[in-house]
Parts: sequence; structure tokens; C-alpha cells
Amino acid sequence: MALILTFLGKGSSDRTKIAIAAAKLLASQGKRVLLAGQPEPAMSILLGVTVGPEPQEIAANLQVVQFQTGVLLERNWEEVKKLEAQYLRTPILKDIYGQELAVLPGMDSALALNAIRQYDESGKYDAIIYDGSGDSSTIRVLGMPESVSWYVRRFRQLFINSDLGKGISESPFIQPLISTFFNVNWVTDNFSQPTNQVNNLLDKGKAALADPKRIAAFLVTTNDRVEVATARYFWGSAQQVGLIVGGVLQVSSDTSVNLTQEFAPLPVSIIPEAKADEWQPLIDALPNFAAQAVQAPKPIEIDVNTRQVRLFLPGFDKKQVKLTTFGPEVTVEAGDQRRNIFLPPALSGKAVTGAKFQNQYLIISF
Repeated sequence: MALILTFLGKGSSDRTKIAIAAAKLLASQGKRVLLAGQPEPAMSILLGVTVGPEPQEIAANLQVVQFQTGVLLERNWEEVKKLEAQYLRTPILKDIYGQELAVLPGMDSALALNAIRQYDESGKYDAIIYDGSGDSSTIRVLGMPESVSWYVRRFRQLFINSDLGKGISESPFIQPLISTFFNVNWVTDNFSQPTNQVNNLLDKGKAALADPKRIAAFLVTTNDRVEVATARYFWGSAQQVGLIVGGVLQVSSDTSVNLTQEFAPLPVSIIPEAKADEWQPLIDALPNFAAQAVQAPKPIEIDVNTRQVRLFLPGFDKKQVKLTTFGPEVTVEAGDQRRNIFLPPALSGKAVTGAKFQNQYLIISF
């Protein structure tokens, strides 16, 4: 399995330069690296090569690829049709072709995440550097397993508990009708089969997201106060989806200005401003990404013994954080992110007895 790194921050050019420098650094250490970017010209210009939708080797141990949504959509559409044919006796998608599909908002994010998963599972790479948009959409991409699992978990249970779900599983009259259309007996257990497959995939994604040896983000900022504030906002938002932020890369030629206080307890590395073809100064200034990610604060800690949940929410104050307990899970809103906390059995269903915001942590007691 590969180490997946991405960078968050306002300046797209600085982020792309650092992503390239990071890929070059890891490749020089003997790691097999895939540098993945969006369908924009910046990476091709900076690398001096035309980046396409298939991985191409541009240096020893270093391959580069561009996530073109149309190409990814065509590839995955065939898999969707296979899945439909598995469960429907008369598939309706067989005459619809991926080449004619329009790209809807959000498709690019989901397809990029799936492409990263596929490259990771291929076993061909030790590190995948993802040069995404570097904003909230990148955070949502990597946090998708966490958010989608809630929908699968909640809506599956709602269906099973509904009159329709009970009718399908219990009625001797509905079963033959359902079997006419579907390739399976659509009892509750069979309904669970595809859902469980999805859950297994999502569980793997959540496990990877919670492991700093597998997935981590680093903040990129200059000394500009707007960029600093933006980076802090992305920091807190990343914690909300469970994405570990390992450190800060401060792009500046003025070494007298240090942002340690603004981003404590994260380490801050000063990255010099350099021309597009001067990679070595950037490479020499980069930190040990893997080591810093492992030492970073965890987004969430659940202590069953003390009946407490601790959420690390830097970049927010208590006025920006909202806690609700609708439904069987606890929901925390901070900024533009919402997190549903799936509690262990010892705490599930327990009433919240207190909550406080202290030292950038939201501490919830049960």
C-alpha cells in the first residue's frame, strides 16, 4: 500500500511546485512514486512534458498522470453496467455508453478518489502525490468514505425497518414479483449483500484515512494573512473529515517571519521561493513527510473508560462549532463541514452530559 500525500492552501502554483518537489524527493529516495494532477496546464508547464490520462515515466521511479474526468467516467461506466447486470434480469444501461455521458458536479471528485484507490491497490507505487484543487473539495474527496458510509448505514437501516423492507422479506406474494425483475431473491439478506460490499470498501477507506502512514495532508501558505487564515480553515475542515494534517510548508524568502504560533502544535518548514526549473532548493527544504504525519494530532480520539470523545478542531472557536444529537449518532458542525460520529457500543445511545471547547479540542462527555 502506498503513502498518499496531498497539499492544502490558497496558492495553486505554490502547491503544484511543492507537489512536484515532493514527488522528486521521494523518487530520489528509491520510492516508486505516482504524481497525479488535475486536467490543468500548470503541471505540464512546470514539468516540461505533456501530462496525459495514462501514467508515464518522466524520471527514475517517478511517473505522472492527469485525472481527466471524461476518461475516468468511460472506464468506470463499464463497471457500473456489469454491476447492474448482476442484479437486474433486464438491464437498462446496456445501450448507454460512457462516451456520451455528461459530467455532473461532484463526478470529478468521486472519480479522482476511485482512481487514487485503484492506483493504490495496484501495488505499483510506494507513494502517490495528489495535486488536487487544495481546497474544501479536495478535503471532501478524501473524506468521502466517512461521509458516504453514514448514508449507507442510515438509509440501509431505514429501508430494512420500513413497511416496504418488511414486506419484501416477509410477503410470499411480493417475492415472486421481485424475482421477475431481479437476478436474486430480494430478501433482507440479499439486500444486504451489495450494501455490505460497499461497506467493506468504505471501511477500508476510513481505515486508510485514520492511518497517518497511509494518508496525510500538508498545509501550504505564504506570510499573507489571508492565506494563513485560509490554511487554518482548511486545517480545521480536514480534521472534520478525519484527514490528518502533518505540518505546514511556509513559502517565503523572508526567514524572519515564522508562523509557528499560528499553527502550533504543527511543525512549520520554510520553503524558499524558487523559479520553475530550480527544484533542488525546494527539495532540500522539504520535511520528512511520513515522520511528521505520524506525530501530528489525531482528528478524533474516543476514550470508552472516561466516556469522552475528543475532536481536534483547530482554526475554529467555540462559536463556530455546533453539537447536535439528532438520531443515534452525535453530529458536529464546524465551518462548512459536518461530521456524524459513529460511536462504539459502550457509548452508542448514551446521552451527552457535557461539552466544552478547550485548547482547540471539542471534548464531549457521555
